[in-house]
Amino acid sequence: MAKLYLIPTTLGDSPIEKVLPAYICEILTSTKYFIVENIRTARRFLKKVNREIIIDDLIFFELNKHSNQEQYQSYLQPIEQGHSVGIISEAGCPGVADPGSEIVIIAHQLGYNIEPLVGPSSILLSLMASGLNGQNFSFLGYLPVSSGERQKTLKNIERESANKNQTQIFIETPYRNNQLLNDIIAVCNPGTLLCIASEITLETENIRTFPVIEWKNKLPNLHKKVAIFLLKSQ
Repeated sequence: MAKLYLIPTTLGDSPIEKVLPAYICEILTSTKYFIVENIRTARRFLKKVNREIIIDDLIFFELNKHSNQEQYQSYLQPIEQGHSVGIISEAGCPGVADPGSEIVIIAHQLGYNIEPLVGPSSILLSLMASGLNGQNFSFLGYLPVSSGERQKTLKNIERESANKNQTQIFIETPYRNNQLLNDIIAVCNPGTLLCIASEITLETENIRTFPVIEWKNKLPNLHKKVAIFLLKSQ
């Protein structure tokens, strides 16, 4: 039966077999239609999954800020014709801190079958390894770019964490990680717990949780590294 597959990808240049079950590779090999953020990286990913895949036989639909609702529906037309379609994110899981949800909701409206596939999510993996509250947490995405606005947001996040006994999870673009980290150290309470998880699933993976006051003396250089931050007020 044709369906919409939500296909996770690696979080970096890690071996496919380390993070993706073998059955996903079988699905990828038999699927011919893909909705992707970037065609070039999607082609590279598929070739890494199975070198026997003939890339030129595949059809790619690009999902970006220039796409619109009308295009989204047309991307799903192969399902109507009996062909499964896969959504591939740039890293991690489609629809979770990545595009894809707009396509999925249209698929629901059209009555198509949707199957999420197992794969790495930096949000869940970092939460598992953080030692912070995994029963009550909130993912906030990106914080404001302006340092002043970001510091105000961090204080609000810390307050919310204390009021709700909640782990707050957020991310930043790799080239602004150090600025975000400096703002956390500047405005958060010394006893607030901060987990920094960088390059998850890679050989250089590093996940550490310490009170803010302890981070002051051992700030990592996160410039251009993929990282995720978890904060829990005590």
